[in-house]
Amino acid sequence: MTVPDYESFMRPMLALLSDGRTWAVRDITTALCEYFDLTEEDKALLLPSGKARLVNNRIGWANTYLAQAGTIERPARATARITNAGRAVLAANPERVDRRVLERFDAFQDFLSRSREEPQDGTFDGPSSTPPENAMPAPSIGRAVRDATDPQELLERATAENAALVSGQLLDRLLTVDPVAFERLVLQVLTALGYGGRSGAVEQTGRTGDGGIDGIIRQDPLGLDRVYMQAKRYAFDNVVGRPALQAFVGALHGQQADRGVFISTSSFSREALEYVRYLRERIILVDGRRLADLMVLNNVGVQDEQTFTLKRLDEDFFEAL
Repeated sequence: MTVPDYESFMRPMLALLSDGRTWAVRDITTALCEYFDLTEEDKALLLPSGKARLVNNRIGWANTYLAQAGTIERPARATARITNAGRAVLAANPERVDRRVLERFDAFQDFLSRSREEPQDGTFDGPSSTPPENAMPAPSIGRAVRDATDPQELLERATAENAALVSGQLLDRLLTVDPVAFERLVLQVLTALGYGGRSGAVEQTGRTGDGGIDGIIRQDPLGLDRVYMQAKRYAFDNVVGRPALQAFVGALHGQQADRGVFISTSSFSREALEYVRYLRERIILVDGRRLADLMVLNNVGVQDEQTFTLKRLDEDFFEAL
């Protein structure tokens, strides 16, 4: 048989995970290939780019979309486990699970809305999931892509959807990085954004008794122009509140500084956002979603998979004939 489309893998994957165990992705792939009775020839088929196996790519996308809807979770890298929401979907859809089913979930709608947002310019302007391994989205997937009417919009929407997927996966991956390495990663992101540029420098200072300062950005050779940074690797549900920001501002006062960047993998409470809004000091908050977007935009922790080129008619060429 031919390799099923990615949606056809969704319900069998949920059924496989319904035993409650944490499955390795490679074992999921093996089991689904057996379920669909795929031949060795089927499993050997490659994407047009030749960079990945077709079946791995499609199972990877099914995994990703189920995770974006909250029907499965990823307790560790390259693993998956069903959630209560996934069990409910399985029970309510005995025949098939596809995008139309997933679109009933707010988390999946949020993902779709992220994929349609305008790209950010990479500057800090206040508060604000790689695709499956070796996967490259084709402009035929996704409602946003199917609704497009011209090649440029097709490609741009496919790129935006891919970026949203990569951002979500980056957030998952960031939680597995130890706190000290996370501080180094944040400084790499700031460097990629141009902070501490040609004549300046970035320095990691986080350690026991650091007074709440994890890094210093020196914008000039003498260090007269400084920005202080704090990086916190928190779980998604561990919202950063006003007390943490008050402590950071206190640390800035200890350095006689008036500018800082507070970066977290989680989000900030409304009280925290209101607090920094009226401060005399300039404090920029970067939440997990914004951090992941900046990493994608500046190629930190991600790689370019494939480049597409759009062609247009060259009227000047014909005018010159």
